[in-house]
Amino acid sequence: MNVALRAAYGTAGTIVEMAAAVARGGGKIMESLAGRRGVVDRFVGWGEAHREPARPLAWIHAPSVGEGLQARPVIDLLRARRPDVQVVFTHYSSSAASFAARVGADYTDFLPFDTARAARAVLRSLRPDVLVFSKLDVWPVFVDEAARAGVRLAMIAATLGEESGRRSRLARALLRDAYAALSAVGAIDESDAERLVALGVNRANVRITGDTRYDQAWARALAADRTSPLLAPLTSPRPTLVAGSTWPVDERALFAAWAGLRRRVPEARLIVAPHEPTPAHCAAVEAWAAQSALRVSRLGAPHAGTADVVLIDRVGVLGDVYALAQVAFIGGGFHTAGLHSVVEPAAFGAPVLFGPQLVKNGRDANLLIAVGGGRSVTDAGTLRDALAAWLGDPHARAAAGGRARELVRCGLGAAERSYEMVTALL
Repeated sequence: MNVALRAAYGTAGTIVEMAAAVARGGGKIMESLAGRRGVVDRFVGWGEAHREPARPLAWIHAPSVGEGLQARPVIDLLRARRPDVQVVFTHYSSSAASFAARVGADYTDFLPFDTARAARAVLRSLRPDVLVFSKLDVWPVFVDEAARAGVRLAMIAATLGEESGRRSRLARALLRDAYAALSAVGAIDESDAERLVALGVNRANVRITGDTRYDQAWARALAADRTSPLLAPLTSPRPTLVAGSTWPVDERALFAAWAGLRRRVPEARLIVAPHEPTPAHCAAVEAWAAQSALRVSRLGAPHAGTADVVLIDRVGVLGDVYALAQVAFIGGGFHTAGLHSVVEPAAFGAPVLFGPQLVKNGRDANLLIAVGGGRSVTDAGTLRDALAAWLGDPHARAAAGGRARELVRCGLGAAERSYEMVTALL
């Protein structure tokens, strides 16, 4: 990074550190700022009380829940096979805080802002042997300071879309040195590897390891307990669509399609899990159901098992609720933020529907389309017809779901390969 760009970047980091010290109020941005208040002191305190210098330490960073799910299978293998290794897990988004608490690391926290002061203090406290980034995010100052301290740097489940902003001229100037410093990179496929090399990654340090999300989703599907207090009350023979991680714009198409679908498949049931189950969002779903003369119930309510619409009003359970899906509809495909994960329902053997915008997770969506386990829909009409074709025909649904599940099964092994890459650096 050139001197002028580094100076500007450093100034920006100092400003957001100051903002975090006084941040108040709600919303993701305020929560993210507030979560970093005193974060460096927390790292220092943990290091003084719990860091065991005789044990190696792996520091794994995942910006949000999606990247955390990719990191988790590697953390699970570290826990099972290398109990001598201390594990620290950091995240960037406030939405990942609850996930981080369940990941099984020795210490979890927000990643401090990317300033030299914070990086040096954290590195002195943790004394990590390896710093592993999940998917794509690297932080240039932390990488530079870690490399100076002799920490080995890696990236797992690395992927870079053709339209990624990381390929812009400014991003390349800012991040090229950080990508070049990576000692080992496990790319999802060959095209990802080529694009990562163009960003600055040393070609000799790249190997194709696959996507650890397939291992994570497969393991969760195998472990799902349909007799659990979560799932047992919702078990029903009714044709069931689970709509996961939906935004209001996705729901506009879905709800418009649902009226026509119910005329074709009168017993169809909808379980909907908004991406952000805020009180306002949940109230809007309930209002639509009431206006449509559908019985609606929230998860955990006494009559949820017999409702026409079940509203998932909490986070963290959707990955298990897919066990109830005969068909899945994944949100984000009608939203500019991009599509959410299609792998989780596919692992349960549910054929998957999604909107036309495949900017995010487009690789998995296109693979599902190619094998006949998924379909992209463009509007309420095409969504209604696709739902009717699968919810109304058990044989077609089972065939498509089997193809979706087989796609996930064929993608297994990335966690093992990524674990081997990381432990080789230890």
